[in-house]
Amino acid sequence: MFARALTRITGHLQSTAGGALLPVRVAACSASSDATQDCKPLKGLRVLELGQLIAGPFVGTFLGYFGAEVIKIEPPNGGDPIRTWRHLDSTGTSLWWRSISRNKKSVTLDLRQESGRAILAELANQSDVLIENFRPGRMEQWGLGPADLAHSNPGLVYCRISGYGQTGPDSAKPGYASVCEALGGLRFVNGFPGGPPVRANLSLGDTLAGLHGLIGVLIALLSGGGRRGSETLATGPPRGQVVDVAIFESVFNMLESVIPEYDRLGVIRQPSGSTITGVVPSNTYLCADKRWVVIGGNGDSIFKRLMTAVGRDDMASDKRLETNVGRVKYEPEIDDALATWTASNSSAEVLSALEAAQVPCGPLYSVKEMFEDKHFHARGLFENVLVNGEPLVIP
Repeated sequence: MFARALTRITGHLQSTAGGALLPVRVAACSASSDATQDCKPLKGLRVLELGQLIAGPFVGTFLGYFGAEVIKIEPPNGGDPIRTWRHLDSTGTSLWWRSISRNKKSVTLDLRQESGRAILAELANQSDVLIENFRPGRMEQWGLGPADLAHSNPGLVYCRISGYGQTGPDSAKPGYASVCEALGGLRFVNGFPGGPPVRANLSLGDTLAGLHGLIGVLIALLSGGGRRGSETLATGPPRGQVVDVAIFESVFNMLESVIPEYDRLGVIRQPSGSTITGVVPSNTYLCADKRWVVIGGNGDSIFKRLMTAVGRDDMASDKRLETNVGRVKYEPEIDDALATWTASNSSAEVLSALEAAQVPCGPLYSVKEMFEDKHFHARGLFENVLVNGEPLVIP
């Protein structure tokens, strides 16, 4: 998605306990600089990524997008488990790995051994950011916690991602995104009334935690973190910070008005199928060609245009439906009218009519349709790379 101005990096960094890595500095950009090479905003930033699977590595991937040098630490005997998850290429390596591990250099270290921990401490002393998603307390057991590393690198930004956070009575529990999505409220509101909770077929909890971690790292850097703290917007010596991200909290932060509605009114948001509670009309409708479309006609003026376009002038001019508050009361009638109209038209006809009326609408895409859509290509959402001499498309 950000690939138009970025270069993909693959390779391995070799390090020994006695071999020092030279410090790096942020490169200044000039008007004549090549923006794809010299002016990436995070160029000169060194990141140590100890995370495995999704949440921690997602932070490193984004930092690498924008020029940071990301050194990924992997355990011996197989490395990050995601190397072999889901569909594999001809070398037996996961295609998911090819995407999430772009722009990274890999180092194999056995952190259960003192020699491996000594190398990591040396790398941390020459880094701006450290990312880890071990269970809370593990890094301290190894003598590699924030307080341990702050003595020799006071500017280190230490990003920690875990299921339940570093503090609190549940902090020591193991927490995968699946469990944390349930605890954080996301699974409860997903699904159809009376049915089982539904999971999006993606690891949303991990991705949301990764985004929270990324935001925290960038804020810490702007606040004076990193080896060059005084060169940022902050003043004074480098000031390291700990970014404590919990997966369940990252999901919780997406709950919009669920919390104040319960606090003030005692309302518990329920699952609502393909709609969203209190916003009408916003739903998915089946067309005559058995394809689905999504229609978002919940703006007051948009609703009038929508109902006119579907031949329901009576609803377009109905005073009771002028505002969203009124439309919520008559949601079944509105949805029935729209479903009847879409059922008698093909998806192409539905989308053409609504686009002409400037009503937000769209088809339900699989990845196949994404690849065929010119807008995806125009926006640079597909990056073509070579992996072992073979072309591969990644987001």
